Amino acid sequence: MQPISAVNDFVVKFANVNGSGSASANELFARSVLRMGVPVASRNIFPSNIQGLPTWYEVRISGDGWLGRRGGVDLMVAMNPQTWDKDVAEIDKGGYLLYDSTRPIPASKFRKDVTPLPVPLTEICNTAYSDPRQRQLFKNIIYLGALAFVLDMDLEAVKWLIAEQFESKKKLIAPNLQALDFGYDYAKEHLKGVCGLKVKHADKVGDRIFIGGNDAAGLGAVYGGATVCAWYPITPSTSLAEAFTKHCKRFRVDPVTKKNKFAIVQAEDEIAAIGMVLGANWNGARAFTATSGPGISLMQELFGFSYYAEIPAVVFDIQRGGPSTGMPTRTQQSDLMLAAYSGHGDTKHVLLFPEDPREAFEFAATAFDLAERLQTLVLVMLDLDIGMNDWLCKPLAWDKDRKYDRGKVMTAEELEAGKEFGRYLDVDGDAIPYRTLPGTHPSKGAYFTRGSSHDRYARYSEDGGVYVEVMQRLLQKFETAKTLVPKPILHRAKEAAKFGALYYGSTSAAMDEALAALDGQGLHVDALRVRAFPFAEEVVEFINAHEQVFVVEQNRDAQLQKMIVNECAIDPARFISILHYDGTPVTARFIIKAIADRMNIGKAREAAE
Repeated sequence: MQPISAVNDFVVKFANVNGSGSASANELFARSVLRMGVPVASRNIFPSNIQGLPTWYEVRISGDGWLGRRGGVDLMVAMNPQTWDKDVAEIDKGGYLLYDSTRPIPASKFRKDVTPLPVPLTEICNTAYSDPRQRQLFKNIIYLGALAFVLDMDLEAVKWLIAEQFESKKKLIAPNLQALDFGYDYAKEHLKGVCGLKVKHADKVGDRIFIGGNDAAGLGAVYGGATVCAWYPITPSTSLAEAFTKHCKRFRVDPVTKKNKFAIVQAEDEIAAIGMVLGANWNGARAFTATSGPGISLMQELFGFSYYAEIPAVVFDIQRGGPSTGMPTRTQQSDLMLAAYSGHGDTKHVLLFPEDPREAFEFAATAFDLAERLQTLVLVMLDLDIGMNDWLCKPLAWDKDRKYDRGKVMTAEELEAGKEFGRYLDVDGDAIPYRTLPGTHPSKGAYFTRGSSHDRYARYSEDGGVYVEVMQRLLQKFETAKTLVPKPILHRAKEAAKFGALYYGSTSAAMDEALAALDGQGLHVDALRVRAFPFAEEVVEFINAHEQVFVVEQNRDAQLQKMIVNECAIDPARFISILHYDGTPVTARFIIKAIADRMNIGKAREAAE
């Protein structure tokens, strides 16, 4: 088997033990490649316990700029004996295996079609260090040094990043640089010319930034005017609330008095958190919570209250593997139907589907405008892949002249002038009533906020006709929302296509690569990236323009497809489900194979006829 040769186009995967201190070294590797001007896509696959279980960190190096998982591994850094067999089996034919060769490993544990890259990491550590913790931590830096040599990386770029990382702890810089040299020098002496994978300087990164979705969304909430966050810790959403706190301390502190102009409350549970959020929004603040599927389950009654009493609110759902506790540290897109129809009775909620951290920032700010414009709950549907991984994306942008859309808020002057106020009165046909904020006027504009049945003036009523009138207006308001949410984005194939594909969220990165590869195979597929619910008319038009439509999702039950069938009255036979839900981010290879297999079957049938 000929060893793989590639420049700026391969996958390196690190197999470690959780709690071994490997995360910083692995991330340092990814950032070093970026510093050389080569795009990377990193994915951290980790367990839900603190220490002891396996963890993986995958780095896609792509000079062409693909940012999704490709699938397969070209070079495995195998540091976990417990997962050795699985890790070795995952390597593509002709790939490479870097491992700790201090102790002999039986020949049966290796593959003949994989080139070994042995480095006696434990032996080097035991010789250089006496402290057990140092031996463990510096082992990671030593294999980083070995990688730098075998991949022909710029060693100075790695050293520069180490110095930058430990800027606040300067005494750690020298020993880390020494450990790096240990690995580099060993590989230089023993592994010269063995590896055909190389990283060469390029200029493909440009002004793009490397940022996680939760961090970007937290900053987007600040820019979107949020001043209140009530939350309860749950993986993988916790870091969003923490990011909001960090950014508020920078942007929401009075420069003169040094007083905070924000409120962050860690509630006793998710129910209390959403209750606080509704109270703050009712009072005129912009407030949100961040959670995941189990939290959404607990919040449902108050979601219904937000919908029926028409109180603005924003919720960030960082989706993870379910059901129940499920896989807390794995990614899925499995909360769509739960979120869209959350709450007993007839409810529908606005959902936004960002594709990466840049859109997470943008949609976070947009969500607050939509919530107040529509006077309803808006959920930003992130997932663990976007939220907890760093992505290479365009710089976050903000229009300094942008004004917040507070929606229909009746002022004291309007009330004083005698303008009619009915809290649930539709005055202009868009089904969105006016609201007042507490304290607007001393004697006018007050109303009772209730989750029980009410009329257009917020008066309690159990009259069936009055109830139907309010519920029909809420349905009409959802139609108005179609015109306000982000529009879908169309990707045309190189040639006329009978097949279409729908996708959304973090699937976008792998889908972009898959569509290009399919075009290259002569399999032409138009694609539409759905960015919001309710679905824009363009979604229906796209489906009707194609004989069959693939729907690519990261859940078991084809939730987006079912919602489109339900909401748009589309024949289910028009759809072909492409479903990936093992908890890891979907790969381009998976999508390519699934679509190509189905299209080739169709071509064979046409030829036979």
